[in-house]
Amino acid sequence: VQLQASGGGLVQAGGSLRLSCLAPLRTFSSYCMGWFRQAPGKEREFVAAIARGASRTIYTDSVKGRFTISRDNAKNTVYLQMNSLKPEDTAVYYCARVRPDTTWEFGQGTQVTVSS
Repeated sequence: VQLQASGGGLVQAGGSLRLSCLAPLRTFSSYCMGWFRQAPGKEREFVAAIARGASRTIYTDSVKGRFTISRDNAKNTVYLQMNSLKPEDTAVYYCARVRPDTTWEFGQGTQVTVSS
């Protein structure tokens, strides 16, 4: 499955971006979806996840209160609204889904660069 992330770009500190991920899955609504990121020289890290019915969301501590994950099951799309961006948020952001075997499957990334 090709998860197609978009919406990255260059923004000044304090600005906002909204990432989107189209997941061409026949049963998109049955999958838990998430976002990860990888900064230069660092390992990929978890950012946020959303349950199948959007009833529950979880975030890594560094983005709580600034980022919001959401989904539109009718459009097979998951979003990541990023506000109050900081230079340390600079990374390649990856959309992901939880496979039936409970492992994460990653799609293509989109670059987010926050200038100070």
